[in-house]
Amino acid sequence: MPRKGKKTKTPLSDEEQLLLLQQKLLAEEEMAKKKERLLSQFLKDKLAKEEQNSALNLNKINTQWRTVLREVKTKELLKDIEILSQTFERVVDCKDSVIKSLAKDLSEAEEQYAHALRSHLHNVDQLLALQRCRLHLLEESYNMELEVLTKEFETERKTIIDQHEEEIHYLQDVFMAMEQNYIDSEYESKLEFQSMWDDLKNKNLEEKHFLRIQLENIVEDLWRRFQDALKNYTDATEDRKIAFETLKVKDEKSSKEIEAQMKKIQKLQEAISISKGKILMHSRESEDQNQYIRNDKELVLIQLRKLKAQRTQARGVSQENLVKLTLESNATLKALRKIVDKGEKILKLAEICRKYETEEEKVLPFYSSVLTPKVQEETEEQNPEELTMELARVMVDYTGMENFWKRYNKVKLEQLSLQHRRAQLLEINGKLREMLKQYLDGISVSDEVLNQFNPLFIVNHQSNLSQPLSTPAAQSGDKPPSTTYNIIEAAHIISHTL
Repeated sequence: MPRKGKKTKTPLSDEEQLLLLQQKLLAEEEMAKKKERLLSQFLKDKLAKEEQNSALNLNKINTQWRTVLREVKTKELLKDIEILSQTFERVVDCKDSVIKSLAKDLSEAEEQYAHALRSHLHNVDQLLALQRCRLHLLEESYNMELEVLTKEFETERKTIIDQHEEEIHYLQDVFMAMEQNYIDSEYESKLEFQSMWDDLKNKNLEEKHFLRIQLENIVEDLWRRFQDALKNYTDATEDRKIAFETLKVKDEKSSKEIEAQMKKIQKLQEAISISKGKILMHSRESEDQNQYIRNDKELVLIQLRKLKAQRTQARGVSQENLVKLTLESNATLKALRKIVDKGEKILKLAEICRKYETEEEKVLPFYSSVLTPKVQEETEEQNPEELTMELARVMVDYTGMENFWKRYNKVKLEQLSLQHRRAQLLEINGKLREMLKQYLDGISVSDEVLNQFNPLFIVNHQSNLSQPLSTPAAQSGDKPPSTTYNIIEAAHIISHTL
């Protein structure tokens, strides 16, 4: 009899054993992680303490080393001070001896200077006596020459005064005669000037009146147009009223300028009247010249018309050429932009693809053809193409793309091979999945497995596979009905027997 209170241990299934093992492994991993964390924390704390201790020890060593260095340095400095004091005393003695020698030289130089000064003063006194004698002689000669010159000056002065009085009398007579002639000519010129002034004044008044009327009409017409434009402008837009004010200010300025111009015109009219008199005097002389100039002007106008026609033709041709050039340049710019965008895209793709290149592709980017010469000849015979001039030109244009096409073809072949390999692997994976599913269905018991057909599930020596129904044709036929066999996998039997 078994004891009460004790329970028999039920054997664990494989799944429960796996779960226990997984739990144990997880617990061991967590323990190992905790140990690693504690160990790393302990090492970090120990490292921090060591760093603090090393810093303190380093500071202590530095302080002791500084004290030792100070003592050594003080000893060296004391020795240097003793040496410098000895050298300083020796230099001071040398300087004292030099100062004494210089004092002796200075006293000797002062004595020499006093002797030279005495001799210099004696020489200066002698030179002054000689100069006084020379000045006395020069003064006597100057007085003699002065008396002679004064006599000559008085005689010349008398003669010049007499000639001056005679010339004054002669000039007075000439001035009286010239004045009489000038008065006569002035009276005649005044009469002529008065007559000419009256004529010119009348002409200027007439021209002035005509110009004033003409300008008033022009101003009235312009004012009328301005009022009409102002009405249209105010009716059309009110937002531009500020611009109108500015234009009005400009108009006032222009009116002031017109007044100033009128004054200038008056001055010019006066100048024109004066110039007209001159023109009338010179008109007879300039008629031939004007005629010659007119002929030259006509010739120049004819040449100018020809040149204008040629200019218009050239302008039209140049405009057409410019239009064509702009259209072609725009088209070329668009094509070049497309090419540049395409090239940038290709370069970006090349940079991206460069990351995925293997070492063999980086070393040998351009592979040689794998085909043998015989295979190449067979492919050429199968696809014969006649080499024409156009095809040859196109091939010459694309010779620089051979390396690119080699790499492209290589990548394309690798892509196709990888796709084929992927399809094969997908098929193998599908088969393996089916086999794995069958195996798992065979080793596990669930509602889904029970509902499906399973050749491994046998109850009372019967499986849940559907038996084919016997038909009368099959019973009456010569062939016996096909027997069904139950198949059990070896892995299932081994797992239950062991």
